[in-house]
This record gives sequence, C-alpha cells and structure tokens, in this order.
Amino acid sequence: MEEVISAGIVRSFFEKLEQHLAVDVAIVGAGPSGLVAAHDLAKAGYKVAIFESKLAPGGGVWGGGMLMNEVVVQQDALPILADFRIRSRALDATYAAVDSVELASGLIFGARQAGAVIFNAMKVEDIVVRDGAVCGVVINWTPVVRLDMHVDPLVITSRALVDGTGHPSEIVAKAVKKAGIAIDSPTGGILGEKPMWMESGEQTTVEHTKRLYPGLYASGMAANNVQGGFRMGPIFGGMLKSGRKLAHIISDDLK
Repeated sequence: MEEVISAGIVRSFFEKLEQHLAVDVAIVGAGPSGLVAAHDLAKAGYKVAIFESKLAPGGGVWGGGMLMNEVVVQQDALPILADFRIRSRALDATYAAVDSVELASGLIFGARQAGAVIFNAMKVEDIVVRDGAVCGVVINWTPVVRLDMHVDPLVITSRALVDGTGHPSEIVAKAVKKAGIAIDSPTGGILGEKPMWMESGEQTTVEHTKRLYPGLYASGMAANNVQGGFRMGPIFGGMLKSGRKLAHIISDDLK
C-alpha cells in the first residue's frame, strides 16, 4: 500500500511537471490578480502555469485587514467574484465585504478548475531572455533557495511571463537589473511604490497593468510598484480587475 501511494504521487507530479515544461503563460505569484488572469486565460484555452514560492497560494488575501479575515471589494468588481462563485455582503452603494478565506480559496479553486496548474513551494530565481524577448523562468524549490544550497535549477519556457509577485516586483527587477532591459515605464526602470492612498492605488493598479517588454507583463501590486503607484491595503477590487485586464492583453498578444 505504501509504495502504491508514494509511486502514485511521484508519477502524477512528474507527469504534471513534464506537461508544463513549455507553457503559453507562466505566472509568478499566486495572488488575486495572478489567479484571475490564470482563470481567464486557461478558460480561453491557453496552457497556464503559476509558480508560487510559498506553500499556500492566495497571496496577501488570507490575512484580511490586520489578521481580521475580511476584505473589501468595490461593487464594480463583483461580477468577477460571481465568476468564481465567491459571495459578498454590500456595505454601501460602492463597497462590499468579502470573507478573505473564501476569497483566497475560491480564487485558487476557480483557477485550478479552469485548467491552470499551480506549482507551490517553487521559487523563480531567474528569467530566460532570448532574441529580444523574455521567454521563460528558471525554477527551483523554495527550501533549496532559502537554505542557499548549491543545486542547479530547471527551466520553464513561456510565450508570456507575468510578474504577480506583489510589492517587490521580483521578476521585473530581474529583467531590469540583471538583463539590463528598459521596460515600458517613465524611466525605463522600476519607480517604486508610494505610500498609502487607497482610492488612487486601486485605480492605478488597473491602469498600470500592461506589457512591459516583449514577453513580459506585470499585474496587481507588481504593476503598481513598477510604475510608482500608491499602495492600497486590504481592498482588492483593483487586483481582480487587473488580472482580468491582463488576461485580455495577453490573449490579444498571443493571437
């Protein structure tokens, strides 16, 4: 019995990994914008893989506001929640409250059911750049990276790469600092996140969601950090709309 269980896990996992060594879209970070984008792109028929460095996908949603597991979403983002069958409670004509555990788990389940594959506890430690385009990621196990073990990584090739790493914009930073890429920003580099201004931050998160360089995109707080937007805290409508907008952009580009 024990060997059947172990063999089943090993075979199933490596079959899944082998099938996703080349993907249409690689998304780094399983936060709300990345999960929405993955859901929409997978439903459109693209092969999508998400690489999440932590054990639990969901990004910063789980903790709600200061560990109170409720978050706020604008009413105009509720149709996206409806696509995932996530419930909300109206606060007024503009805002609704959402249980953060239901939001995180619902987005994860929805993306997976749509066909996107999530590889958790995997760290993207570098990108692949070839012929003037970003075309893949370099992956390793998160514990290997954290322990600074000298273990060579593997490569996943992609037609589109999304930085959904949140505030640090880790993937775009590798493109700018390591590859010397001039991205589509006012300076050609990363401007950095500004202090809290919820209303502005929610708006610019969506506005800043775009293609930064051939094959390279950013969504959610990563996009806002790149373009110098304000942070917004435990309100997530902008994140959801950013993911949906990005899915449309990538789909148009890949066509």
